Amino acid sequence: QVQLVESGGDLVQPGGSLRLSCTASGFSVSNYVMSWYRQHPGKERAFVARITSGTSTTYLDSVKGRFTISRANAKNTVYLQMNSLKPEDTAVYYCYREYGNYWGQGTQVTVSS
Repeated sequence: QVQLVESGGDLVQPGGSLRLSCTASGFSVSNYVMSWYRQHPGKERAFVARITSGTSTTYLDSVKGRFTISRANAKNTVYLQMNSLKPEDTAVYYCYREYGNYWGQGTQVTVSS
């Protein structure tokens, strides 16, 4: 059974950092394209970052240079390191496996002073 469990969301001040984790079960993250999406209140989920089964990464333009997606195969976990956070980064962040359309439950990130 495929499961994705996100963690690491928190309240942080502008300019701060957070690392989100997505721990997978039922499959190996090393074999699949994995992504992070986010959803602002009242908006649809939007793409943030993607990592292929190799090491190729893709980012939303507004997070390039601030966010980094990575994978720890031994822990079967995908990370999203978020630096220089801005209030507009406030959202619920979701982990996503594109093949089979699997979503995690989401983790809240709030950037506010």
